[in-house]
Amino acid sequence: MELPSNLIPDEASPEWMNKGDNAWQLTAATLVGLQSIPGLVILYGSLVKTKWAINSAFMAFYAFAMVILCWVGWGFRMSFGDKLVFFLGKPAVALDEKFLLGRAFLGYFPTATMVFFQSVFAAITLVLIAGALIGRMNFRAWTLFVPLWLTCSYTVSAFSIWCPQGWLFKLGVVDFAGGFVIHLSAGVAGFTAAFWVGPRAEKDRHNFPPNNIILMLAGAGLVWMGWSGFNGGAPFAASTISALAVLNTHVCTATSLLTWLLLDGFFFGKPSVLGAIQGMITGLVCITPAAGVVQCWAAILMGIISGGVPWYTMMVLHKKVKLLNLVDDPMAIFHTHAIAGGLGGVLTGFFAVPKLCRLFYLVPDWEKYIGLAYGLQNGRTSAGFKQMGIQLAAMLFVIILNIVMTSIICWFIGLIVPLRLSDEELVIGDDAVHGEQAFALSHDRERFISAKHNKVYDTDEFSSAAFNSIGEVQMV
Repeated sequence: MELPSNLIPDEASPEWMNKGDNAWQLTAATLVGLQSIPGLVILYGSLVKTKWAINSAFMAFYAFAMVILCWVGWGFRMSFGDKLVFFLGKPAVALDEKFLLGRAFLGYFPTATMVFFQSVFAAITLVLIAGALIGRMNFRAWTLFVPLWLTCSYTVSAFSIWCPQGWLFKLGVVDFAGGFVIHLSAGVAGFTAAFWVGPRAEKDRHNFPPNNIILMLAGAGLVWMGWSGFNGGAPFAASTISALAVLNTHVCTATSLLTWLLLDGFFFGKPSVLGAIQGMITGLVCITPAAGVVQCWAAILMGIISGGVPWYTMMVLHKKVKLLNLVDDPMAIFHTHAIAGGLGGVLTGFFAVPKLCRLFYLVPDWEKYIGLAYGLQNGRTSAGFKQMGIQLAAMLFVIILNIVMTSIICWFIGLIVPLRLSDEELVIGDDAVHGEQAFALSHDRERFISAKHNKVYDTDEFSSAAFNSIGEVQMV
């Protein structure tokens, strides 16, 4: 019996490639990319004071582009290539068609697909860090920070935890889709960088209302739905584990959001849109290291915990701890990513199901992956505690790595350009930093007509588009 013509291998579709897996992996990667642009670009640009809308969104936009270029230049092979040392791969380009069209180190699709998939994960990590630095970091300093942090910190975490040759991977750490590599890293690095950059202007720190809550919800929605690709793509296959990961992701997130709303309503009397978004994010982050290796009921429990613990650290503990008060973290990246990511990693060590780990990892020594709950249940208590210990060791490694490397990077950049904007720029905002404003009122029309920077057409050609009233607003 002959195969259908569309399944017959050829030079462009080799025998080892699974077209369904390749299609899903490219789709999942695109969904993750959409979380950053436009998802977090919209969320950041809407969640901040009007005068910082462009700068906040542009920090994310720039980071995404820079990471993609660095990734194919050296980042991918430092993270997933041949071992240089036990925590890092050898720097090399990922540009040659012979390398890119060959089979990826895992899965049944070409390396080009893997490079793209991993690039958007690396990119969103830097975009998340930007959330802790908006409203005061010198954009020139940010342009240096992105490639330096990707090279010196992200690649080390990714190789150690995700690469089959990494030391934590060999120990048996479970990080399904980046609870440690992405979220704990971003939370700790963002908080550390925020310490070195310093706080926003005093007026901004005490009065920083969102400029568009509806758009903020739209950005948050893109982030939430994009997480189907974030966690669903982690198995590198369109498999049963991929389906479970997607379902668990949304169940945990919905539970976390509702838990946060319940706490807000009980303690403050009113449900908050901002609180709902924070609860959504903590749920997404917490389930990430566990998405495909825990039961759905465990995802609900993780949602309750991820909605409750970060709520407590943000709404109660934050006011009592001097360091948390000292460091200005506008998007609460520390609470929503460092706390929630660490929680998720520890809870993964407790709830991980041996059978699901076997289906995910598909390795001969799969029995070493066992959550403490199942170790206690099956008489393998020592194995369960060992798994918990490995999870804690990985968390400690990522925290120390990011505190040290981020501090060194900020110190080095400070030798070249100021980390912080000038006092005048802090007062004015976008117009001083970029020469642009997110929203132009009619009395600003003349200034925008005369501006020629980065314009193709003379505005005078469109003079018929006149403003009728001062209340009419134009997006620039």
